[in-house]
Amino acid sequence: MLDDKKLKEVENRIKIYIADGIIKTKEAVEFTDFFLKHSTNFLNSAKAEYLLSTNKDASQKLGFLNYDGFIVVVNSGYYSMFHMARALLESKGIKIKTEHSVHSVTFDALVYFFYLNKKIEKKLIESFAESLEESAEIQGQQRAAEMMNDFLFEKRKRSTFTYSMGSEIVEAKAKTSLNRAIKFHEELKSFLINK
Repeated sequence: MLDDKKLKEVENRIKIYIADGIIKTKEAVEFTDFFLKHSTNFLNSAKAEYLLSTNKDASQKLGFLNYDGFIVVVNSGYYSMFHMARALLESKGIKIKTEHSVHSVTFDALVYFFYLNKKIEKKLIESFAESLEESAEIQGQQRAAEMMNDFLFEKRKRSTFTYSMGSEIVEAKAKTSLNRAIKFHEELKSFLINK
């Protein structure tokens, strides 16, 4: 989870990434649509895999017997979130140039540039405009923290399931991944549209 210690670690890593040229800010905005399209494609893939894995009639009509694509749901859901985070960073001219651990750098950049400076929180607070001002602020802070934690959790889960668990993934975990990806995609897409 994102406690104060982890947030401080993120801040320290970002400073190093910027100094080393791994993260560049104030760059030309070029690839927002590219990352947004990839996010949407991965989300659609996760939805399709979940449907084929849970609906025997649909999978049999396509010639798949006893189809189990839950690992693909987890992976595609995570990659939808990853590409949406990249789209958001790109929309602000933030570039990531690394051959190592682009996923970790992307997570740190999202936390640093959008969570710690309360840009995501501000947008989420606006979405709760009907609520009382005090409760909206609390909800916005909680929702922003949840989104960052969801992204971190899915990043870890994708790695664990892809490299360790194999076909042992159960439907419930795939459904959770899909729901997180949908929510993350929709909320960050809204943030992109209203920038």
